Amino acid sequence: MAASAMDAAIVRDDVARALAEDVGSGDLTAALIPETAWATATIITRENAVVCGRPWVDEVFRQLDRNLQIHWWVREGDLIGAGRTLCTLEGSARHLLTGERTALNFLQTLSGTATITARYVDAVAGTGTHVLDTRKTLPGLRRAQKYAVTCGGGVNHRIGLYDGILIKENHIAAAGSVEAAVMKAREEAPAGVAVEVEVETLEQIAEALESGADILLLDNMEPERLREAVRLNAGRARLEASGGITLKTIRAVAETGVDYISIGALTKDIRAVDLSMRFTG
Repeated sequence: MAASAMDAAIVRDDVARALAEDVGSGDLTAALIPETAWATATIITRENAVVCGRPWVDEVFRQLDRNLQIHWWVREGDLIGAGRTLCTLEGSARHLLTGERTALNFLQTLSGTATITARYVDAVAGTGTHVLDTRKTLPGLRRAQKYAVTCGGGVNHRIGLYDGILIKENHIAAAGSVEAAVMKAREEAPAGVAVEVEVETLEQIAEALESGADILLLDNMEPERLREAVRLNAGRARLEASGGITLKTIRAVAETGVDYISIGALTKDIRAVDLSMRFTG
């Protein structure tokens, strides 16, 4: 599956923080291994998964030892079966041991996000509805997780508060009304930034449409109510459904005709893929 490009500087910073956290002043256990010891290792998966995280694995060992070689046997975004070898590593035994956990942490976490995203994307196949992520991400790893969503075939919502406007319940309460909030957004928004409004009732839908919102976030609506929202909208704005949608319910939501379905669980409820690094020589 195609993935968005990942900024190399972000990968470097992610890895530098992770290695500083894990290695600190030095790997006391790896120091027991002779400095000249050379080893070969493989990373394998114990379960079906969508591969994501190669740039982080490469960067972990690049920061530890630029002479270490990694040979990848799978591509980013590949769907692979249990028992598959992802890559072979050759180099200093010390550096392989020091980088093992940090590399696997990135690979298993990001592959977990890509894998669950792919399942949601498959569940809405053929409906024309796109699966979106949210800002419910692990602190410090938002860009990495949003990249993983694209590896799984999903679409990124706004990256943060700085690149999109989403007027939610508390914004509306503070502004006084949907209309007031949208008008202010129109005055302040940079060119090209869409204005999205969270709505919970059909009355709010009408108000948001009259105010000129570009996207409506339909929060916690049952399929019957979503179909009514699609009818009332009549193509004027894009529609995003959200709130407690699961793999069991997403197809029914998609078939109502909404444009997007946002799923916080893609990046919030992480179950890491079961990976292992083994020395083979």
